[in-house]
Amino acid sequence: MRETANRSSHLRGSGRPGYESYHFVVELSQARLALPEYARYRGMRVEIQVRTILQHAWAEIEHDIQYKSVDALPAEIGQRFMALAGMIEIGDREFQAIADAHDKVREKADISLKAGRLEDVELTAESLKSYVDKIYGPDGRMRDWSYEWTATLLKRLGFLNLAQLDECTRNYDDDLVSRAVWGSRQGQLTRLELVVLAAVGPERYKTLHPFATSESNEDSGWFEKQTDRFVERLKKSGIPIGSYLPSSSGATKPRA
Repeated sequence: MRETANRSSHLRGSGRPGYESYHFVVELSQARLALPEYARYRGMRVEIQVRTILQHAWAEIEHDIQYKSVDALPAEIGQRFMALAGMIEIGDREFQAIADAHDKVREKADISLKAGRLEDVELTAESLKSYVDKIYGPDGRMRDWSYEWTATLLKRLGFLNLAQLDECTRNYDDDLVSRAVWGSRQGQLTRLELVVLAAVGPERYKTLHPFATSESNEDSGWFEKQTDRFVERLKKSGIPIGSYLPSSSGATKPRA
């Protein structure tokens, strides 16, 4: 790296509001240039500009209007530029604050999960993944959207934290439930959803499941019929069908 410049501090003093950017002038190291495939880049330097998405939006607007000083703009536009600069700065700070808060919530959730304080862990896609990985074993086939979908379903059923989910599912063997319905051991989230179906009962499940209210289904009754078939298979295998309703806080004792 040859040079580093913080353009924001320089431009603030020139009367140009809103522009924030770090500029780095770099070139390849001697060790890299010694390799034949990089020799042609000897003597070349490039500038790398680092800024946030909001700062980049400002830079694009600035480029289109092509002004050098806020004093050179009509007064009304200059005032609006100044106001926008403040909004961009506040927006950047808030986005960073949200990211920091999210990291803290996730860290706190991991600690509570490891300590067995499930009532302290809000049900989210991330916390659900951590919980199911721990209870049912990791499943590398799952994608983030799968956990988001399942978390949405559980919230529609009234689950707010992992303690409630643990209280609901703890008396069921996910492997037996899966084999009763499908004849084989299904994936992590499929097993969980079948256990939840058995625990909460078909009526509540069918009423609140997203598929039950989807207008895109050509056969609006397919989901209800499928659910009824699943329940019949569970009953034939001797698996009890419950009517679980999430309590206010859920279980406080960890799963045995």
